[in-house]
This record gives sequence, C-alpha cells and structure tokens, in this order.
Amino acid sequence: MIAAGTGPVAYILKRYPRLSETFILNEICAMERLGCQLQIFSLLQPEPPPHHPMVADVRAGVTHVPASWAAKMPAMAQAHACALAASPRGYLRAVLHAVRLAAESGRPVAVARHFLRAGFFTAAAYRLGIRHIHAHFANTPSEVARMMSLMSGLPFSFTTHAKDLYLTAPRRIAERTAAARFVVTCTGHNVAYLRGILPPGGADKVSLVYHGVDFERFRFRLPPDAAARAWEPRSILSVGRLVPKKGFDDLIAACALLRERGVVFRCRIVGAGPLREALTADIAARGLGDCVALLGPMTHARLIEKFEAADVFALASRVTDDGDRDGIPNVVAEAMAIGVPVVAAAVSGIPEVVRDEQTGLLVAPRDPVALAAAIARLLGNLALARRLARTARARLETCFDCWQTATQLQELLGAAAKPPRDRLRCDAVADLSASAGQAA
Repeated sequence: MIAAGTGPVAYILKRYPRLSETFILNEICAMERLGCQLQIFSLLQPEPPPHHPMVADVRAGVTHVPASWAAKMPAMAQAHACALAASPRGYLRAVLHAVRLAAESGRPVAVARHFLRAGFFTAAAYRLGIRHIHAHFANTPSEVARMMSLMSGLPFSFTTHAKDLYLTAPRRIAERTAAARFVVTCTGHNVAYLRGILPPGGADKVSLVYHGVDFERFRFRLPPDAAARAWEPRSILSVGRLVPKKGFDDLIAACALLRERGVVFRCRIVGAGPLREALTADIAARGLGDCVALLGPMTHARLIEKFEAADVFALASRVTDDGDRDGIPNVVAEAMAIGVPVVAAAVSGIPEVVRDEQTGLLVAPRDPVALAAAIARLLGNLALARRLARTARARLETCFDCWQTATQLQELLGAAAKPPRDRLRCDAVADLSASAGQAA
C-alpha cells in the first residue's frame, strides 16, 4: 500500500483526458478510491469533447504544458531554472543523457522536446511534493519520466501496453527498464515478450497487472431470448479506434457473408480514427449501408447502452505489418462483464481472457469466413451464448476485478516511492516553480 503521508504520485500521460484511453481513466479512479493521491502531468493539451463522465470524478490535479508559444517559452525557462537550481548535478545528468540519446536516435528535435517537457514537469513535481513518477506507455511518456528522474532523483516506473511496446526499439525498452524501479504490463503475452528482450535483471522488474473492470458499472445480464423480440434484427457490436490493427475491414467482410447466408442483423461499429472514410466506402461498395453503420466515438455511459442491446460482440484484431497489435482491449472485457458473448481474433493477449469455447469464441486473425461462422453460431444458439456469458463473467471476477488490479499497482508504487524524510526541496526558486505550474 502507499502509506499515508508518502505524498502524491505523478502520472505522466501523453494526453489527458482522452476518450480512447478508458483503461487509464479507470485505473486513476480506482487508485483514488483506494486512497492514493495522484497528480496528472499531460504532455499534450486535452482532447476535445466528448469526455467520459468519469473525468469529473477524478480528484487529481492536471498540469499541461501551455498551448501557446507566448506562454510556453517563459514557463519553460522558469521551470528549467528551478530544476537546475534544485539539483545542478541531476540536471547535468539529464543534459548528458539527452545529448547521447539525440546522437544515437538521430532524432534531436524529438529528444529536445522530451527534455524541455521533463524540465517543466520536474519543477511542477518539486512544487507538488511528488514522491514517485509513473508513466503510461513505454515510448515518449516513459522517456520524459526517465529524464525527470535524472533531474530530480525521484524514482520512476512505467506501464507498457501494446503499440508502445512493439513499435519501440528493444534497446530503448531495455534502457528504460534498467533505470526504472519497476515495469507493469497488461498481458501475459507482453510479459513473455519483455522477458525475451530484457536481460535477467530487467525481466525481474516486470509485473503483470491486468486492466480491471468495475463490476458495479458493468452489471451482468444473460443474453436475451431472441424470440421475445423477433421483430428486431440481431445486433452485432464492435468498438475500437478505426485503425488497421482492429481489423474492421474483416468484420465488414464477415457481415457481407452473413448477409449472403440470409442472417438478418445490424452491425454497429463505435469509434473514430483515420480509416473512417475507407471503411465507409467499403460498407457502401458491399451494399451493407442498411445493416452496418459507423457510429463514431461515444462516452462510456452511451457505450454501456450499446453493450446491453447487443447479441454478440465481435473484434477482428490483427498484427499489422509494422508489428502493431492489441493487448487485451478493455471493450472485450467490458462486453464479457455485461454478459455479451464475444467472438474475437486470437491475437496477442486476447486468448488470456477469451478462452475458446469456454469464455467466448476465438478465430484466426484476417479470416472473415471464420469470423462470420462464429458470429452466426452465437446468433443461432442461445444456450451456447448464455453458457459462454456465464463462464466469461466468472473468469473476469477471478482475474480482472478493478479493485484487485488497482491494489496490485498501489502496492508496487508504495514500495518504490521516495520516503517523506527525503522530501525534495526547491526553496531558492519556489516562486519560479509556482509560476511555471500556474502557466500550465
């Protein structure tokens, strides 16, 4: 546990709030309900609305780098002056690290941006009495956290998820792990990958903590009997960013096959992303405009309504050519929690929660024929759908309860946090730190 008086933990996030990162928002809410004091440091400005209603429940303060250059430049200068005055040696270590990283990576502009942000947030960390730094994602946020740790002497850790892990060079992952107190990841598949690229000492720092589900919000109900609403088409739901790794083109192809077989259905795809135009054209080209629709992004409150109305949840994830892939998408666990039977592609960590013929049906990725067959099977077999729904909920309650997973993370953070007696001070330039924080 994080002991009372230990002080707040800084969460380094690329952008907060962000509609697609409900797993981070869920974690923050659960950690706060367990008594953790958090501060959110967002590298980018907030995503435009809509925002999840849960954002209003978060007590943590949020610090952003100012958006305009007119505000950003003086705030950066003041913050870096604070960081330098507080720990000249630490600041020099961070400078030398940044110079080396810029030379090795060939991306000096990106590294300079990381360094500037690190100094800005280090000053905020002094002002707020931060005891530990935890970053979400193994790429930019963890590098900023590492530079902050060098400047301030505060310990840091990070959580790695999916794209950030598989598209970041193993060497960088190993370096950041070596410097971190611990590393968290959200699937056993990721743990195995990390153990394959890290030396033994680094692999020992890795802990598996699943993304949890709040069962109070996602209440279970058995799949309804279609005969009770025979006048309605069967409902297929899918949720995710409209990006290649989600395989929505395969789902649309599967829907075309279902239509050919005479299945009466409607498929709703929730999410936003760069493939919206291409997917819209695909739906039109296949003549599916009357039964397949892209609904755009929506908040959790609206999404729960869609889950409750669905007969099947389908996700056709894949590994893309550059190695990007899902971890365990939260929407899969949320569908299972509510009692929607799931069909999913056997990619990455998905088989850890969707166990074929036990908690759902698995198909091979990039196989619309198999996907269509599995969906049709669930739509036509209520007994199977209900059996899978019951065992899925039981599986989640064993390993994916948000209070259990948040407690695991809380214990890791509590063991790593700098004790209060070593509280960092920046008295000589406290006014600079305060003004930098206000500029955010």
